[in-house]
Amino acid sequence: MKTVHVAVGVVIDEARRVLVSLRDAQAHQGGLWEFPGGKCEPGETIEEALRRELDEELGIQVLSDAPLCKIEHDYGDKRVLLEVRRVLSFAGEAQGREGQAVRWAALSSLDPAQFPAANLPIIRRIQLAERIAITGSAASNAAFTAQLKKLISKHPPLIQLRQRDLSDEDFQARVQSALALCRAHAIPLTINTDPTRFEALGGDALHVNSAALRQLKHRPVSAQMQFSASCHCVEELHMAAALQADYVLLSPVASTTSHPEQSPMGWERLAQFTSAVDLPIYALGGMTVDDIPIAFAHGAVGIAAISAFWDSSSGE
Repeated sequence: MKTVHVAVGVVIDEARRVLVSLRDAQAHQGGLWEFPGGKCEPGETIEEALRRELDEELGIQVLSDAPLCKIEHDYGDKRVLLEVRRVLSFAGEAQGREGQAVRWAALSSLDPAQFPAANLPIIRRIQLAERIAITGSAASNAAFTAQLKKLISKHPPLIQLRQRDLSDEDFQARVQSALALCRAHAIPLTINTDPTRFEALGGDALHVNSAALRQLKHRPVSAQMQFSASCHCVEELHMAAALQADYVLLSPVASTTSHPEQSPMGWERLAQFTSAVDLPIYALGGMTVDDIPIAFAHGAVGIAAISAFWDSSSGE
């Protein structure tokens, strides 16, 4: 069976809404919503196909775009290869030029059951937070709680609890404090620890460092719980992918004050990594919220940082 090569565009506006269109009822997977795009013509690059299809279907002109993911899917009666690109900028106003319904949908509202099965990985990827706030050091448990409250007041979409060199008692106290505060404000909390310790904590999601990643033989939590890892090289990225990690933090992208001895990889090297492994990657190391569009342009799903979010000035 021949594989149909398809260019797909993900267009997200500043309100975190994505552009979707309704497939014709008589088409394959008809009556379902989809991300706009279409078949590549012979001799076309993915970028050329994307620009042509979005102009023909929606009347918008893609000005810049970046790779998001590749998906191979077998429907039984049809095989597809979706090359999905994030539209970074465009001109024109989207409309259904072929008579199809078009709408801007909130990312959080996307229901996989209303999309073709091949679109599920796209939905999962674009629903990831665009920034991850990582907790920094604190002089005491009380200082940690005070600093965490300041962080929560900034409404981060996701917090990773990272606390090193603590006794089991103090670490557990900070986890429980963080879980209570984050759940009260409906902010997901990822705990950076080893899998054995995590089991006793009752956290929402697990993150492991690269040393722990290298020791794992299988995914340490169920598919229903989010799992992520820190990586520093392509070998570790492949390890994380084999363990079916939901995403990874790749560092150091830029120079940092905490690890001045480490040479940053830079954005172009990051882009090489994002194209080498089909895995959601966050840029870590010297990042700020201003770097989010740059991260998108180099194939990452967002940024992660400590100093950009954590106010250590309130320590005791």
